[in-house]
Amino acid sequence: MNMMKSTEQKFQTVIRKNTFYFFNPKFEEYYEGYINSLKETLLNVKNRIETEGLKKEIFEELIAEKENGLRALLALSGFSNEYLKRLTTIIRIVDNEELNKLVYKEKWYNETNPHNISEWSDTTIQRLIKKNKYFRKGIVNLFFEGASIRFLADTIPLFELKKLSISKLKFEIPEMIDTLVRYKEKGSYSGKKKNNPEILIEEIINNLGLTFETGDLTELIENAPDNKRTMDFIIPNKKNPIVIVESSYLATTSSGQGDKSKTEISIDTLIKEHYPNATFVGFVDGIGWYVRKGDLKRMVSAYEDVFTFHKDELKRFEKLLIEKFK
Repeated sequence: MNMMKSTEQKFQTVIRKNTFYFFNPKFEEYYEGYINSLKETLLNVKNRIETEGLKKEIFEELIAEKENGLRALLALSGFSNEYLKRLTTIIRIVDNEELNKLVYKEKWYNETNPHNISEWSDTTIQRLIKKNKYFRKGIVNLFFEGASIRFLADTIPLFELKKLSISKLKFEIPEMIDTLVRYKEKGSYSGKKKNNPEILIEEIINNLGLTFETGDLTELIENAPDNKRTMDFIIPNKKNPIVIVESSYLATTSSGQGDKSKTEISIDTLIKEHYPNATFVGFVDGIGWYVRKGDLKRMVSAYEDVFTFHKDELKRFEKLLIEKFK
C-alpha cells in the first residue's frame, strides 16, 4: 500500500479537516472552576470591604489563607505574576531605605550575597507568604503604597506602576475599567518600537549626525552564511563598518540566554577575522541578565566593551562614537 500522498492531498487534509480552535473539554471544565474560584474570592473580598472598610488585614488574610489568594489580588490590580516575581527580585537586590521599610525587608531577608541571587519560584514566594507574616505584610503594602515609593517610581514603567493603586483595591469602577484596558493593551504597549530601549541608541547616533544600517554584514554573508546574524546597528554602513552594536535587554529570564551568549562569542570571532578595524560593542541590560550571572559573563566576553541603558552609560557610548568619528 502506497502511503505517500501528493502535496495537494496533504494540503486538502488540513483545509477540510481543520478544527479551527483546539480545546480539551476536561481542561476547559477544570480551568473554568479555577476562574470561578478567583471570581468568588474577589466578590467575598469586595463584600468585606463594603462592610468593614478598606483594611490591609483583609488582603493579608486573603493571600495567607486562600489557595489562590495572591492570584486574586493580582487579578484585581492587573499586576502580572511574572512582574511580581521581577519586583521581588529587585527588592532583594537593592538596598533602599524607604522600600526596605515598606516591605519589612529585615524581617524576611537573610541572603548573604545579594549580588549573586537567583529568581525565586512561585512556590518559594507562596511558601514565604504562608510562613512569614512580615513578608506577607510587605507584599500587601506594595499594592497599597508602592506607587508612592520614589525608587519604584524611578524604576518601574508608569504603565505598571499605575497598577499599584489603592483605588483598585476599593473596587472602584473607573479603576476596574483601567485594569481592563491595561490588560487589553499590554501586548500593544510592549510591542511598540518607541518603547524599545534601542531607540535611545538610535537617538544618540542621529544626534551626532551619523548614519547606521541594520542587517547582515557583506563579508559574513559570503564567508560564513551559516553563522552570520542580523546586526542591530552598523555604523556608519555595511560597506565600511567602524562600530557594530548589538543590543540585548531582557526583563525576564529564559532558557535561550546561554545559546544567545554562545552565538555572540562566535559572531565576535567572525567580525575580528573579516572586519579587523571595526569595534564590536554590546548593550546588555535588564534584570533577566542580572539574575543569570553565568550566561552574563559569557555574553559580555563577546564584546570589546559593554554598555547598559543607564544615563551614565549612554553618555559613555556617545563619547565612544565621538572618539571613533572625530
